[in-house]
Amino acid sequence: MVTINTQKIDETLAEASAPIDMLLTNAARSQWRRFIPGASTLKLGAAIADKPSVVADEVVGLVRELAHVATGKSEITPNKRDRRFNDAAWLSNPWLRAILQGYLAIDQTARSVVGELELDWRDRERIEFALENILDAAAPSNIPGINPVSLKALIDTGGISAVRGIRNLLRDFAKAPRVPAMVDTSGFTVGVNIAATDGSVVLKTPTFELIHYRPVTEEVGKVPLLIVPPLINKYYVVDLAPGRSLVEYLVSQGQQVFILSWFNPTAEQRDWGIDHYATAVIQALDAVQKIADTEKAHIMGLCSGGALLSMVVAHLSATGQGERIASMSLGVNVLDQSRAGLQAALTGKKSATAAVKYSASKGYLDGGALAEMFAWMRPNDLVWSYWVNNYLQGRDPAAFDVLFWNADTTRMTAALHRDFIELFLDNKLATPGSASLLGTDVDLSAMKADSYVVAGVADHISPWQASYRSARLLGGDTRFVLSTSGHIACMVNPPSNPKASFRVNPEMRATAEDWLDGSEKVQGSWWPDYAKWLADRNEGTVPAPRTLGSEQYPAGVRAPGQYVFET
Repeated sequence: MVTINTQKIDETLAEASAPIDMLLTNAARSQWRRFIPGASTLKLGAAIADKPSVVADEVVGLVRELAHVATGKSEITPNKRDRRFNDAAWLSNPWLRAILQGYLAIDQTARSVVGELELDWRDRERIEFALENILDAAAPSNIPGINPVSLKALIDTGGISAVRGIRNLLRDFAKAPRVPAMVDTSGFTVGVNIAATDGSVVLKTPTFELIHYRPVTEEVGKVPLLIVPPLINKYYVVDLAPGRSLVEYLVSQGQQVFILSWFNPTAEQRDWGIDHYATAVIQALDAVQKIADTEKAHIMGLCSGGALLSMVVAHLSATGQGERIASMSLGVNVLDQSRAGLQAALTGKKSATAAVKYSASKGYLDGGALAEMFAWMRPNDLVWSYWVNNYLQGRDPAAFDVLFWNADTTRMTAALHRDFIELFLDNKLATPGSASLLGTDVDLSAMKADSYVVAGVADHISPWQASYRSARLLGGDTRFVLSTSGHIACMVNPPSNPKASFRVNPEMRATAEDWLDGSEKVQGSWWPDYAKWLADRNEGTVPAPRTLGSEQYPAGVRAPGQYVFET
């Protein structure tokens, strides 16, 4: 907690990600209402009244422990992985030790009470979310004058750290997202040391730019790959710094790669709904197949882009065009929202209606509000650690490519926001025929092409169990891969990562737990596994094209294009 380094961020903080799916509702609510459990508070009271002995026993235990703290006899210590209290002074100084132990005793008691009460899963998720934010905010490590690292910084800098801290606070809270800055953006330039893979825009429409990447091998796979990125934040999550770019890696493995770069909509595009974006994907697919002179293409969808893409594939299948899809890949994506974790628990009909009205009044949903909501999903990692670094110590955050991308937010049109909320709130994609796209019913099982689905074991946005249930909705043969790390860190997982590993199981068993029990751990990144999986379905190789695009789709501006710079 005292020092922020890129290795630690890569492991735990890079899970901050582009806004997705069920958080669309809560991001449109006022800042403080997101943390209020609402009717779940009444159910908590009823549960306590039903089991008063639970609370009584815990309170008695708490009073006993606080007495031990006051007399110096308490043996409570923080978890070794809790970086908030890494400084030795927390345990060596008797006053700080007493403050810490008192906080830990209250924290453990509060969590224990909620854990023992009988609550519906949705109410429990809401209560625990609110409780976690309250307890984490109350941690003594967040209080200036108590946290020893803030005192040391004050002494070491002769008071300058306090001035810097106030400056940083005013800077960070001047505009959304109103959370401590997570990254120093000064070290990155889009198109230079991030989103730098060589390519050109070969098709530009009012909705997207289609980028074709330059091959670096003499032979390329006959079947090209089209990547559909999330619909909020910029496309280059798969084209980060050199050596950490999935696009760069796939190109090096002889894959023909194309990607969509979405236009950042304003209020003028308020009526662009899911049908509009689906039409855009099909238009891009047409161009890719004509440029590569093939009747098939691989497609890959990430986060909310994966939901859109899966519906497009269902539409193509319903209209007799399913053979155009050689394979479909989904990354950190949830299609089946039944018990999809905290995001689903926080969403209700009333709040969803209010969210739709909010975005309709503006014409869009702002990405800054979504980024703010994401940060509060992991308050210790994504809020309070930076609170200490930026304000208590007066430091600037570290430079890190994933968090630079995360801060580069975009907007979502009001119509698309509405369509996504309707899809996910009623879990329409899980039931064939409940959703429709471009006039056809959506049935994910109608897709016959093979699928490659990647999830993150520590993903707090798209729980891997929900991703697994989603994978079972798809037709064709599915390879499910469970990667290390969280929502985005599991995608940004280059072979150079020495800690990388993933789990696989050729059998798509009935439940995620059964799949995990029979899975095998594989050391290393899943990227080589994916590249080989694509190569096996490439139907051979062809000479690499000497020029990008084609006569019908000539190469224009160099990658990363122009839309990526829209603010």
